[in-house]
Amino acid sequence: MKKWNVLESKYLHQKEWLTIRQDKCVMPNGTVIPAFFVSEYPDWVNAFALTKEGKVLLVRQYRHGINSIETELPGGVSEKGETMEEACKREIMEETGYRFETFRFLAKVSANPSTTNNFTHFFLATGGEKVTEQKLDESEDLEVLELTIDEVKTLVRENRMMQSLHVNCILYALMELGEIQL
Repeated sequence: MKKWNVLESKYLHQKEWLTIRQDKCVMPNGTVIPAFFVSEYPDWVNAFALTKEGKVLLVRQYRHGINSIETELPGGVSEKGETMEEACKREIMEETGYRFETFRFLAKVSANPSTTNNFTHFFLATGGEKVTEQKLDESEDLEVLELTIDEVKTLVRENRMMQSLHVNCILYALMELGEIQL
């Protein structure tokens, strides 16, 4: 198995939340693909965040793409120059007002390796305590929830979390915590 060779590449659209690149590629067998489209995004982070009391922090927010209010993990986009752990710490603090004692890297996945270029980095954050109020972006309106691990398992089991990357992080964290076996 060999990678494709990119013959030319051009940007069709470049905005803060949507960048589309068109590549002309040649496959190892010589087949030319005249237009393959890639969506470019910065890397994302999210965390299964456990408070000192053993509660899992989640956030509820409106998601316009599916026109629904969703329950998700805290997290977001990494900023230029940040490590993924720094991005995770910042995002959790901004969205929840909680600071955590430890961050353990769990995994890195691609939402769609066929047509996107970024990764999501999962962390297990433990020892959290509320230290400040939320510092939300102007487009954010988040409600912070504190659930038990069993309540989070129920959300996943009953298909009440639509953000697949967050469900993946939950599964990795539950495995790490010995809460589920695969």
